[in-house]
Amino acid sequence: MSHYPALRLRRTRASAWSRRLHAETVLTPADLIWPLFVSEGADEEPIASLPGVSRWSIANIVARTREARDLGIPCIALFPNTPAHLRSDDGAEAFNRDNLMCRAVKAIKDAVPEVGVLTDVALDPYTSHGHDGLVDAAGYVLNDATADVLVRQALVQAEAGADIVAPSDMMDGRIGLIREGLEGAGHGNVQIMSYAAKYASGFYGPFRDAVGSRGLLKGDKKTYQMDPANAEEAIREVALDIAEGADSVMVKPGLPYLDIIVRVKAEFGVPVFAYQVSGEYAMIEAAAAAGAGDRDALVLETLMAFKRAGCSGVLTYHAAHAARLLGA
Repeated sequence: MSHYPALRLRRTRASAWSRRLHAETVLTPADLIWPLFVSEGADEEPIASLPGVSRWSIANIVARTREARDLGIPCIALFPNTPAHLRSDDGAEAFNRDNLMCRAVKAIKDAVPEVGVLTDVALDPYTSHGHDGLVDAAGYVLNDATADVLVRQALVQAEAGADIVAPSDMMDGRIGLIREGLEGAGHGNVQIMSYAAKYASGFYGPFRDAVGSRGLLKGDKKTYQMDPANAEEAIREVALDIAEGADSVMVKPGLPYLDIIVRVKAEFGVPVFAYQVSGEYAMIEAAAAAGAGDRDALVLETLMAFKRAGCSGVLTYHAAHAARLLGA
């Protein structure tokens, strides 16, 4: 007597305990990095284009880091909103040892040393023109001159106590120069997480509001950030950054580039992180507000997608919310 079908894949889905037992991918709070914005202003400054996200004073950044610790989130990522009067064409505030970023890092590491601190290495929070590097008279971002400044920026962040420096500028060769600078200054254990495949994306708008650079930007960033049409180029970018000493690499944005994450993990077998960027966060919040989807389900499903694709972790503004859901 024939039996159809011999194998029923629905058998293992029939109950909740079985679904848990057979889950191929696991998401925990330890997979999350929480991006936070620090400001010289009030204790809390809500960001209109990022509902539920605020800029925080240094004291409140420390409080958010304690919250991360209590939720089991291992690392926070720090981004400054530099006051307008400290922005300049050369972005010199980036390597001021007493700048907002360095003071925030010191405060966090003094108060909550068990949480990792990742710092952004790029000039866009510090330049009056909103670009990630130094520009010439024609507005073109200069690669080598910018890379030299990024080394200085990374060094003051490491001296302040940063555990991971994360160059997000997309200049060629900067990972090797930063690695050499860190080693020479006695910061051999400071990690580099390279924004290796960072695309010139339409999903960054709310972030630029958060750091105060959207209205400043002259032109676009297509001469240094990657073309969304390109995948092979991403593999070349990652290969270069690994060879230059990156400890981990990042793909940014997240969901539109899951194919890149899969390929990078398969090709190199290195720790790969995704940045679920501000526009992705804002879309989930807008969908939830419109009744088009359940916020909790959308948050967890998208984060699971990154893990399934091969990510070691995810930078997400939903980190605290997700950690609460996962710990419930």
